[in-house]
Amino acid sequence: MLPSIFGENLFDDFFSDPFEMMVPQGRSPLYGKHAKGLMKTDVRETDGSYELDVDLPGFKKDEIHVDLKDGYLTISAAKGLDKDESAKDGKYIRQERYAGACSRSFYVGETARPEDIAAKYEDGILRVSVPKEVKKPLPTVTSVTIQ
Repeated sequence: MLPSIFGENLFDDFFSDPFEMMVPQGRSPLYGKHAKGLMKTDVRETDGSYELDVDLPGFKKDEIHVDLKDGYLTISAAKGLDKDESAKDGKYIRQERYAGACSRSFYVGETARPEDIAAKYEDGILRVSVPKEVKKPLPTVTSVTIQ
């Protein structure tokens, strides 16, 4: 078992990518090095729709936006924190909450319309339902007329 302080492994940075020390990889301003675990999504296919379950813990409903443009469904979330450094019961020795934004896009097709998409946010999970594209039946006539 490795020693840890404040719930993080002391050797996380030491055993990470060795080239990161020479060429720093940008860290996300939202949730720091743990941002890769943000917006984990499960996609389910049902008979008539695709269901997305997006993990967005810690966000309020008004901090989340769902947009549909050019066939891409974009889910974005932005969080702002008050920078009041004075604490009523003492001083902070560590703060792990950040302000920032994150987003994720999914291609849902050109026929999807915003009014057909349903979204609900509850208990830190955004549930989005996108109806499937209705396939047009192929014509029964197979011959082509020559002009």
